[in-house]
Amino acid sequence: LASVTSTSDFVALAHPQFPAHQVRVKKSDFCDSTVNVYTGYLDVDYGAKHMFFYFFESRRDPDNDDVMMWINGGPGCSSSLGCSWSSYRHEKRVEQWTTWNPYSWNSETNIFFLTSREVNVGFSYAEFGETIETTEDAAKNVHAFLTIFFETFSQFKGRPLHLAGESYGGRYLPSFGSYVYDQNQIAIQAGRDTLNLTSILIGNGVVDYTKIYRGRHEMECATAALPVPFQSISVCVQQKTALTRCEKAMQASCVEVHDEINCRAALSFCQEVVSGTYAHSGRNVYDISKDCIGDLCYAESGAITDYLNQPSVRSLLGVESPGNFTSCNGELGSAFSGRLDRTTMSQNYIAALLDRGVRVLIYSGTYDWQCNWVASRLWLEEMEWGGAERYRANAFRDWAVDGRTVGEVKTSGLLTFATIYGAGHMMSASF
Repeated sequence: LASVTSTSDFVALAHPQFPAHQVRVKKSDFCDSTVNVYTGYLDVDYGAKHMFFYFFESRRDPDNDDVMMWINGGPGCSSSLGCSWSSYRHEKRVEQWTTWNPYSWNSETNIFFLTSREVNVGFSYAEFGETIETTEDAAKNVHAFLTIFFETFSQFKGRPLHLAGESYGGRYLPSFGSYVYDQNQIAIQAGRDTLNLTSILIGNGVVDYTKIYRGRHEMECATAALPVPFQSISVCVQQKTALTRCEKAMQASCVEVHDEINCRAALSFCQEVVSGTYAHSGRNVYDISKDCIGDLCYAESGAITDYLNQPSVRSLLGVESPGNFTSCNGELGSAFSGRLDRTTMSQNYIAALLDRGVRVLIYSGTYDWQCNWVASRLWLEEMEWGGAERYRANAFRDWAVDGRTVGEVKTSGLLTFATIYGAGHMMSASF
């Protein structure tokens, strides 16, 4: 990256293996003045689609530290929300947009935030209205981006690569990691360099959608989150009665046989009857201990959007999108849902990666209702892989920070599952 010095003009990078892709990058003074920062676009399909990214060098030792890619979920939400900034509003004016975060991801790793695996969200855009509607299509673009990045910036070549993210990242990352691994095997046979895929990190991820609703029920009606269930007994009984039917319908129509019409009907039933009452509670879907306020249930989300839409910030970043920054694109999320992308059993990808030597960390905040820790516990216990029996036999143990217990952890071989007490869905974004 030392050759990229301009803060106004992009340097275009290409790779003969990916003639339909190019990466454009420039230096930036954005956000963290203690390190080198770069922004740019991954151009896909010969320039028809443009996916924005940030890259922050490590504060500790950029010449030797690992490389991480971070993505947010949605589907159709921008990874700008994962850049770990803090902000607040006062009398409808922003008094302070960003504050120093000593615990930022780039404290110990070189990290890029690929702000959208799709287009038409964040600062990513398409020339002619095209979209990407499946995780498998997005995986090809992510692999191209990674390959061009490491081939061009040789100082990072061979470094351990960690794919990390949250929420719908539980669907993205297992697929992305598997595609990278499979392409590595093809590269080895062809005598080309490979990507040093080392680990997958999924925070508050949705991996097996058939477990989500039981987890939400336990969050509302048992003590999985709060010491006393907040939901009324009558509602809890209604949920419990519907839950069995919900799970049987999903298993029959979304897993055993992928029947598009019946699977869609099962998901609609589960959402309305099991999860529908939560919306009337006024609680934050991402943190059961808080009220829902503003966009994505956090006032900070609106502040970030306002900040990124300022002309001076867009200029600093080199934004070319003709539209304003959008944190999430509902139409894009609906397109993924329309393809039933979320019903893929992503634990099968995770099991295969574990058996091939890729380390996996699953971590969940205990206050997150949307992609709850109970669901993660359930699918992890059922997942079939080489270390499954040992994992199931092992017990959870406390883990602590500075002598204070902050969660529980369970490990078997390359797999670790950790809970974080009192944390919500957005804990990785420091909201």
